Amino acid sequence: MFKNYQNTFFFTATIKDWKPLLIKDEYKNIILVSLKFIAIEQRAKIFGFVIMPNHIHLIWHIPNDITKNHTQGSLLRFTAQQLKFELIKNELLFLEEFKVNLKDRKYQLWKRNPLSIEIYTDSILEQKLNYIHNNPISKKWNLAKHPNDYFYSSALFYETGIDNFGFLSNYMLE
Repeated sequence: MFKNYQNTFFFTATIKDWKPLLIKDEYKNIILVSLKFIAIEQRAKIFGFVIMPNHIHLIWHIPNDITKNHTQGSLLRFTAQQLKFELIKNELLFLEEFKVNLKDRKYQLWKRNPLSIEIYTDSILEQKLNYIHNNPISKKWNLAKHPNDYFYSSALFYETGIDNFGFLSNYMLE
């Protein structure tokens, strides 16, 4: 089991006003690209994730020499910028729904103040991982019949050991 829980977090980021921005696969893929970059650059080890139509959940371990806010900010800034570019090209009217009157931006895609809860034990990590993997099959979402059937999740990785995304770490092997 994982031995060093310091800087290990359950993270949730939500699209502003719970709009279903991440319903399209090309938008989900922007999240995947960012997560892969973060893992390759060793800004975090990603133990689990799910990308839902209007939010994402992650379990990640951030190295001691990098702050949680830096990693979170990088993920949210990059994905917001890339999502905005895609919306400009493909769905300009939908982008207008994210218009804000702020000094530092014209659009806001992510809700401010994402949830970040520190994880201290294997049992809490496993509970959060089960929550993440079961999110797509919940009655509210009904995106798949079985957690492994939902592509945009780490569930299949934990079932088979195959990392189809190139960025996952198995907390049990760390």
